[in-house]
Amino acid sequence: MVLKLHGHAIAPLVRLVAAVCREKDIPYELVNVAVYKGEHKTPAFKEFQPFGQVPYIDDDGFILYESRAICRYLAKKYADQGTPGLIPKDAAGEALFEQAASIEQFNFHPFAAGITAEKVIKKHQGLETDEAKVKFLLDTLNAKLDAYEVILGKSAYLAGEDITLADLFHLPYGTVVIEELGYNILENRPNVARWWKAVSSRPAWQAVKRGA
Repeated sequence: MVLKLHGHAIAPLVRLVAAVCREKDIPYELVNVAVYKGEHKTPAFKEFQPFGQVPYIDDDGFILYESRAICRYLAKKYADQGTPGLIPKDAAGEALFEQAASIEQFNFHPFAAGITAEKVIKKHQGLETDEAKVKFLLDTLNAKLDAYEVILGKSAYLAGEDITLADLFHLPYGTVVIEELGYNILENRPNVARWWKAVSSRPAWQAVKRGA
């Protein structure tokens, strides 16, 4: 049975899961959820995702939500196909991966996603952007990326010399902030710029960047 990915095609975290499917050569079927019509908040949807958020997957009857959990599950279940090592198998390698994943979750995601919420989501909702909040989020993100510059001066990727899910986790909101909104957060950070180019140019992401 083909894995079913429930979500809206352009939702950032739906595209992340789709990219990981492509990295791991996993066929999937996108089951469209009309989020702008509130379908994700209906009782029928919340039966499978109680928080009313996208995405969730149905893998032959196994239901899983939360995009990072989904990506970890896919990387481990299909470890022997597609891109290898998205979660390293050795203890030290996995620990460095989890460290890198925590870096993204707490030092990148809140700020990049927050900027996206203010500049993109509020626009769709007909609400006014809080520019002072955007400035705070952007200033904080820039400060965090100074630490990224140090880390990426010592290794090609955040967890070492090979790409992992931790790097891929940056793609949805990083793409919005850098490419769609045009914030020049790569300036004067050659290591971050080199890393971003390597991660964002991967064929799996390019295939779903505009829609899963």
